[in-house]
Amino acid sequence: MAKTIMIQGTMSNAGKSLLAAGLCRIFHQDGYRTAPFKSQNMALNSFITEEGLEMGRAQVMQAEAAGIKPSVLMNPILLKPTNDLGSQVIVNGEVLGTMSARDYFKYKKQLVPDVMKAFQKLSDEYDIIVIEGAGSPAEINLKEEDIVNMGMAKMAKAPVLLVGDIDRGGVFAQLVGTVELLEEDEKAMIKGLIINKFRGDKTILDPGVRMLEEKTGIPVVGVAPYLQIQVEDEDSLTERFDRNQEIGRIDIAVVRLPRISNFTDFNPLESIPGVSLRYVKNVKELGNPDMIILPGTKNTMDDLKWMRETGMEAAILKEAAKGRLIFGICGGYQMLGETLSDPFSVEAGGSMKGMGLIPMDTVFAKDKTRTRVSGTFLKMEGDWEPFTGAELLGYEIHMGDSVLKDGARNFTIVRDSVSGEEKEEGACWRNVCGTYVHGVFDCEDASKAMIRVLGKKKGIDVEEMSGVDFAAFKETQYDLLAAGLREHLDMKQIYEILEEGV
Repeated sequence: MAKTIMIQGTMSNAGKSLLAAGLCRIFHQDGYRTAPFKSQNMALNSFITEEGLEMGRAQVMQAEAAGIKPSVLMNPILLKPTNDLGSQVIVNGEVLGTMSARDYFKYKKQLVPDVMKAFQKLSDEYDIIVIEGAGSPAEINLKEEDIVNMGMAKMAKAPVLLVGDIDRGGVFAQLVGTVELLEEDEKAMIKGLIINKFRGDKTILDPGVRMLEEKTGIPVVGVAPYLQIQVEDEDSLTERFDRNQEIGRIDIAVVRLPRISNFTDFNPLESIPGVSLRYVKNVKELGNPDMIILPGTKNTMDDLKWMRETGMEAAILKEAAKGRLIFGICGGYQMLGETLSDPFSVEAGGSMKGMGLIPMDTVFAKDKTRTRVSGTFLKMEGDWEPFTGAELLGYEIHMGDSVLKDGARNFTIVRDSVSGEEKEEGACWRNVCGTYVHGVFDCEDASKAMIRVLGKKKGIDVEEMSGVDFAAFKETQYDLLAAGLREHLDMKQIYEILEEGV
């Protein structure tokens, strides 16, 4: 039976996912078989396991930090918002259906057996389970049916570390207020407080730390600094979207769609020195990039409508006509075609005109394609020639198929890791390319090929700008994260909390 510890936060984006990943790495380094767990995750960044099952990327990142393969046991419930009022509900990696927020709130208690079955299986296999909460445990309107914060802590009998975000201000009010809104038995489960994202001289903070401990009766087990670590973000609260940066030798603009998903696809490119990768949400921010990327989206048709209404589509069409390189992934790839049809009302229903940049028609299907793939890029000509023969690894997660016509060529040949079948997919047409494969740049071969494509188009020498082995790069980042937390958290006290439990 595993020992457990849970990270809860005073709010969303307080740093729970990162701290949980850091603890997973530390426990792994110290010789413990460690696994992450989050009973219910709401995010559009998802991942497909080797078994073809879908889970949130935050737990994938934490599993990597723990040195183990991701499993849907680590995230039995995933909610993928389809609009402002409802989400697609995924249980044990399979789509259960789409529910309104109100309907899901009434239904979720029925999923407790699924949550506990997954947790128990992990508990039987590992020494330590690091559990992550969601949002805040003090959402008093949601506490009655809670299965992800204090409700989960009680079910798992897990001591809790409560994290506050000092970078957003009011950290003492965050922590004290959260504790005060809890029931007495819930307060007793909080064994330590963490102040996260601190910048500056910690000695200035010390009087506040002492007062915090006096007011709550709970020890502060660490003041974690604002760590400059490049790991994958859980959802659209990422700071990547609003980051100001200088334009690099190679400049890439990613359209920040309202329902953007799996923007982790682009982390390998932004990890290459000399590359600036910017997320743009309006025409003014577009600037003069070397390439424009249309990313994945949970609602292709609605986000294409948004592009039309904001003038972003017109701007991209104008750039494409000038020879600008355009690249689409998944939903962004579907937008590039001539038509999109939704006969089963998977999204909005009906049909609409695409951007017309690739001679291709897309029809949405009832069933979701979920699989991991490996393969190579086909023989390319013109701008995309450097991709020829490059290796790729990734996964497909989409509802619909795209059929090429009028001479458009496939982009890759991939093997389905679940069925073993091979197929050609993606498309290239002049200066526009697209693929259904998420993680397409994770292989060093593929990221290097993209840099060579952009350098060749721009007429600059990019031979010294190598690609990135993203798996190896992430390993260095997890080690940096663990080192930073070891320095600033009282790991001796955290181990004592872990041993004592609740």
